[in-house]
Amino acid sequence: MRVNETPGNVRMIGGEMLLWSDADAATDWRGVGLELAGRLLPASGRVLLAGPHAAGLVAAVADRAGHAAVLVRSHPDACALAGRHPSLTVHCGRLRALTEEEPYDLVLALDGLGRTHSAEEPAPSWQESFEALARLVPPGGRLVLAVPNDLGVDRFVEARPPDRQGADGDWEPRGFDPTHPCGPAALDAALAAAGLVTEGRYAAYPGRDAPRALLASELLAQELPEALTVPLAARGGDTMLVADPLRLTRLAFRHGLGEHLAPLWVAVATRPAAGLPAEPLAGLLPAGLVEVGRVVHEVTATTTRRLPDGSPRPIPRGRVLEEVLVEACAREDVRSIRHLLARLADWVEDGGDAPADNLVWDGERFAAVTPLPAPTGPVAARVVLCRILWRFAVRLLAAGHHHPWPWPQAADELALTLCGMAGRPCGEDDLDQARKLDAELGEPAGPATAPAYRDLLAAHDRLSDRLTATLARVARLETKLSYRERELVRARAKLRRTQRKAAALRSSLGHRLSRRLARPRKAARRMLRLLSG
Repeated sequence: MRVNETPGNVRMIGGEMLLWSDADAATDWRGVGLELAGRLLPASGRVLLAGPHAAGLVAAVADRAGHAAVLVRSHPDACALAGRHPSLTVHCGRLRALTEEEPYDLVLALDGLGRTHSAEEPAPSWQESFEALARLVPPGGRLVLAVPNDLGVDRFVEARPPDRQGADGDWEPRGFDPTHPCGPAALDAALAAAGLVTEGRYAAYPGRDAPRALLASELLAQELPEALTVPLAARGGDTMLVADPLRLTRLAFRHGLGEHLAPLWVAVATRPAAGLPAEPLAGLLPAGLVEVGRVVHEVTATTTRRLPDGSPRPIPRGRVLEEVLVEACAREDVRSIRHLLARLADWVEDGGDAPADNLVWDGERFAAVTPLPAPTGPVAARVVLCRILWRFAVRLLAAGHHHPWPWPQAADELALTLCGMAGRPCGEDDLDQARKLDAELGEPAGPATAPAYRDLLAAHDRLSDRLTATLARVARLETKLSYRERELVRARAKLRRTQRKAAALRSSLGHRLSRRLARPRKAARRMLRLLSG
């Protein structure tokens, strides 16, 4: 769309980028972002979305708010939003150029402040952008702000430095901004300096690009069960990783660093009005929100409840079965592995079904962290067990963990070995049915880190071994060639000696006399043959 075709509900405020789009770069908030924003939306008030946001979040705000406005720097994005939502007021330009006569009751900046300035100006510091955003919050109004953490757990697992990711929007790396909050306390101090009171602060997991869980700081101060921290780890992705994010995230929570190492902080703050009590948020702000399989669950330290109308369900206590098996494999404790797999087989025969990374073991019984969808038809318990152990074998080998079975290395053969250790031998047909069941349930049996930096190390080791073997073969061939060359030199020297002896013999007097005397005898023999013939 050309500039002269700008819709009427788009307001050009300065600093607009005519040939740029942030539609694919915005933070991919889904269920948890929609749930949090929906609880804070005023019944009839003015709401501003500062920065690019996901299309679903913009649509929800535009449909439910009395008056909704959006601030984006991209002119194509502004025109697209205005065309989809005619009632939406779209401000196109940089944040610091926005001046509003009427204040907003709620300001949402769930994409942070990094995409609120224009390429036509020097990149402002975080503090300057935050001050411009805070001015839009009137007395009695609220602000929901997302702040990325440069020391988040996602930075520990990514092999590529963040300034080398090569995104189109990183034309001016932020670098070490001294005004950027370096922790939850620094974020609260920045809000307080702007006259805002923090009402709630959340840690977002598993990553800043696609958060799927929000946990309040009060909840993180408690000792959380591992069954709750399992869904908070990164699963898959195209980035090259250096460590297992599933294990690293659980260790961060186990050591009480869940809030400090969160990839993203989300703060809910209000500007108190003189003489007017603020609307209480005690019943609105959840203790935690976790999205699993496109379903949002509200969580506490002991229960989880499926939204919108699910009943509370106790969170199982214990350790994740996959971690228990990995530790036993590292110790080569085959006896404990056999005992645990036998108990797992009994649990499966009693109707249980959950993969090892979604199963909790408290020493006496198993409990699924997240219930699985039921298969379309009846499935034999032998196939269910084979599926569980096959998924564990795939993840064990892909993550590079040590195990007591150095041969065979293939996941299929290792799964059959584990089934035999559980006392339920399985065949190739059972393994094929297990893979089909896994595909039917929609849970790909891949590693928690795919691809990982350890894959490069493994490939390097394999190539090093092949190179060592090749060099050894070349050395053997060179030794053999040197031996053959020495044999050839000796043979040539012997031939030359023989030739010299023969030449000396031919030149001797006896040899010449014997040849002269032999000539008459030869002539006589020829004459006799002619006469007799």
